[in-house]
Amino acid sequence: MEFKYDVIVIGAGHAGCEAAAAAANLGSKTCLITMDMNKIGQMSCNPAVGGIAKGQIVREIDALGGYMGLVTDQTAIQFRILNRSKGPAMWSPRAQCDRNKFIWAWREILENTPNLSIWQDTVREILVENGEVIGLVTLWGVTFYSKCIVLTAGTFLNGLMHVGRTMLPGGRMAEPASYQLTESIAAHGITYGRMKTGTPVRIDGRSVHYEYMDIQDGENDFHKFSFMDTGVRHLKQLPCWTCFTNEEAHRILREGLPDSPLFNGQIQSIGPRYCPSIETKIVTFPDKPQHQLFLEPEGETTQELYLNGFSSSLPLDIQIAALKKIPAFKDLVIYRPGYAIEYDYFDPTQLKHTLETKKIKNLFFAGQINGTTGYEEAAGQGIIAGINAHINCHGGEPFTLARDEAYIGVLIDDLVTKGVDEPYRMFTSRAEYRILLRMDDADMRLTEKAWKLGLVKKERYELLTQKREVVNRIIDFARNYSMKPTLINPVLEQLGTTPLRQGCKLIDLINRPQVTIENIAEHVKAFKQELDKISDRKEEIIEAAEILIKYEGYIGRERIIADKLARLESIKIKGKFDYESIQSLSTEARQKLVKIDPETIAQASRIPGVSPSDINVLLVLCGR
Repeated sequence: MEFKYDVIVIGAGHAGCEAAAAAANLGSKTCLITMDMNKIGQMSCNPAVGGIAKGQIVREIDALGGYMGLVTDQTAIQFRILNRSKGPAMWSPRAQCDRNKFIWAWREILENTPNLSIWQDTVREILVENGEVIGLVTLWGVTFYSKCIVLTAGTFLNGLMHVGRTMLPGGRMAEPASYQLTESIAAHGITYGRMKTGTPVRIDGRSVHYEYMDIQDGENDFHKFSFMDTGVRHLKQLPCWTCFTNEEAHRILREGLPDSPLFNGQIQSIGPRYCPSIETKIVTFPDKPQHQLFLEPEGETTQELYLNGFSSSLPLDIQIAALKKIPAFKDLVIYRPGYAIEYDYFDPTQLKHTLETKKIKNLFFAGQINGTTGYEEAAGQGIIAGINAHINCHGGEPFTLARDEAYIGVLIDDLVTKGVDEPYRMFTSRAEYRILLRMDDADMRLTEKAWKLGLVKKERYELLTQKREVVNRIIDFARNYSMKPTLINPVLEQLGTTPLRQGCKLIDLINRPQVTIENIAEHVKAFKQELDKISDRKEEIIEAAEILIKYEGYIGRERIIADKLARLESIKIKGKFDYESIQSLSTEARQKLVKIDPETIAQASRIPGVSPSDINVLLVLCGR
């Protein structure tokens, strides 16, 4: 049996769903191959989307015409904006989702996407001719031919799970791993390694003593993930709870360390630094008497709860005994233990910025197999890989995002330029241009680009143009409207800010920390009338305008810096030099430049081991 497609996507996790949807929506005949149709978009670990920097990635996916934001909004059971006490560059949305409803929302979208088919099977081997991928073969012996393949296999490649000294093959609890595929790819010269991640115990909520925990409610304002004009909260909103470990629990955990796969040599691979297991925490921070835990619901109606902060691969009895020392869990009943999983990943420096592999033409990698951790990082890669797979099939310029355009651009540039020595997690601190990459303006940055590609539909593009026009109208009004001291000073004193000595423009008052567009509009009739003209998404638009007013100077300065560095991005060097023969470069620089083969001077400057003096040598050789 044989099938033919333009694009085949292997794996239906977050990267696979976005890749398949993007390719199909752009017009490619696409097939999504998954081991289990009932696990499409499965949240392997915490059923939450977003968080620090990750929330910005989801908003960028949405702005590009992807679906993760829409699915999250549809299935959210708690929503919060993190980092509210900091400036808007640091604000990050996060939602707890109903795990099962999330799967079915994704499946409904994909099953009803034109040009997209789904096939349930496991891929055994990719087919390559003359350095170019031409198809694949499945375990059922079916051959698929295609122009492009996007591999998004998550933790399934040669997956091995650990609970104490017990080891079982699998890609997730109760799900088989994928074998032979890694070796099929490695046979063509692509190198791979092993990584490890983990997940915590799942708790029966009926056994929890909530009276010993602090409640953590969500927020119910206008914020959400998608820029589309959809409703805000669709499901019943539920709280989370917090508590802490204690010395008694730590004592039991320490006694179990000889049976921990992480410390007895059973696991050799590297785990995520920023999401460590509870056993790693007590070893790394031996003086800390407690660690915070977050108890989070898995769904709107289920009793199953996720214990964030207690990832573990210790033996089952040790996990339960330690938790029972915490008052809230003294009568603990669990559904399943925490476990660790080891899996294959491919060195991402073997990829172009389009996520196409350098060694096999038209083969793309996206998600955890590139050494990342998290649904959001995976989905961000997935949409870029899906777009470029379509372009490779039908022609057009490669689609990439720069570091000053999107967190997705920072993520992919970090992967292909620097590589990974541990699972990569996105943080705001990884971005040089945080003020340009805010959660509020992802649509302003990216939707126009996706419209030109044909990925964004007319409705979304019209929402963007309407928003842009109204935001500009608000800013222009504030910039041109004059304020008289006698009329506004009583209001300024009431708001706790200094009265005016002479007249000024309204925009000067909005720039004050104590003044907001909304609280000043109550006292400026003409301004209030202007704001009352906004019929849809009023709060979102006012927030966007206020950020642009208050942070105009910071945004402008960061844009100037980004534009200066963009000149280095314009100096193309790929294929221009035989680095091995340039003796004025350091030995390390020659080795790294040969390995990465950077596209531009700017990318070369970000390679670890390439010094400023090495960059100067390249600039001289470029005639700059």
